Amino acid sequence: MLSARYALPHRLRELLVSVCDVCAVLVPRGAERPAGGSNRRLSVQRHGHRTLPPGIYGVGKGATSRPALAVLSHTPPAATQTIAWVGKGVVYDTGGLILKGKTQLPGMKRDCAGAAAVLGAFSAAVKQVGVGRVGAPPAWSGASGGFWLSIHTALPPCSLEQGFKENLHAILCLAENCTGPRATRPDDIHRLYSGKTVEIRNTDAEGRLLLADGAAYALRDLKADVILDMATLTGAQGVATGRYHGALLTNDEDWEKACVAAGRSSGDLVQPLVYTPELHFSEFSSAMADVKNFDRSNAPCSCAGLFIGGQLGFSWSGVWIHVDMASPAYSGERATGYGVALLLALFGRSTDDALLQLISPAGPERHGGASEVAKGAPKRRKLI
Repeated sequence: MLSARYALPHRLRELLVSVCDVCAVLVPRGAERPAGGSNRRLSVQRHGHRTLPPGIYGVGKGATSRPALAVLSHTPPAATQTIAWVGKGVVYDTGGLILKGKTQLPGMKRDCAGAAAVLGAFSAAVKQVGVGRVGAPPAWSGASGGFWLSIHTALPPCSLEQGFKENLHAILCLAENCTGPRATRPDDIHRLYSGKTVEIRNTDAEGRLLLADGAAYALRDLKADVILDMATLTGAQGVATGRYHGALLTNDEDWEKACVAAGRSSGDLVQPLVYTPELHFSEFSSAMADVKNFDRSNAPCSCAGLFIGGQLGFSWSGVWIHVDMASPAYSGERATGYGVALLLALFGRSTDDALLQLISPAGPERHGGASEVAKGAPKRRKLI
């Protein structure tokens, strides 16, 4: 099993159990801190209201701390593929105007576990080499309030010795889902970053709105070949795959097998869900918009993931992977740090670390060479 020490698990667990107001604490306005050299720094840029994707804004607009989209980028010059990890970072989830019950609210500070896992894995993978780069945010006119964050590769140093060979982006979708006069209402209609409109039927189904915008940003602005989103998305995950296995949904059978193998190697177990968008995506049909954001009548865990995948388009030639880790993210009252080891193991072939390469299932060498990955296949369909 991959040692948890590889991914700074203690820091992530402490983050999940102690910090609720993470938007204000981790990304203060105008922050710019040196991190070991003039070419290595953390810079936070605040932009106007026209730059925040509306799905993220709609979830967090009722909170005192404004929502944010944070993008951390590692772009080595010899990279041949672009990988994006998208994390759900709901720093506290009251359910919005469809308020959670009094027994469901305690522990909701852990609803940012997906973003925490992505942050930890990114930190471990790129070794803080100081070559991150983020382009200017796109113009957007569909929201008001909020801000956009561009964070360059410069997290606190760690002891790892590997770098990452491919373009790697960590997209953190940060918001606090609160009640209040400015909060999103059931029946509201938002236009997501993908351009599709969504009818809000349940304000407590907010995570898919964040990830929909994060995934669409990865495709539209970062031109990602592989997009993986990770989230404490549904209570149905615990019913579908239990306390120890995250729920896995992907549009690529080879990557599904690789994810399962990486879970076994790392200890962050995953179990595939039914992937049949031709049967299930119709559950989101709306008379008012392109889609609605909630339906519990059929395969709720699979459908929640399909809502995110639908923003990319089911004909997209790239690889999309969804991991719902609502139950494995915590044990009792404490967070587990689930997800960090899974990401490092899955993409270990893109690092210089011998251990990660050894346990990584993703690569032609582990799958029989050209028999598994055709030489003429588009690069977006190749395993890393």
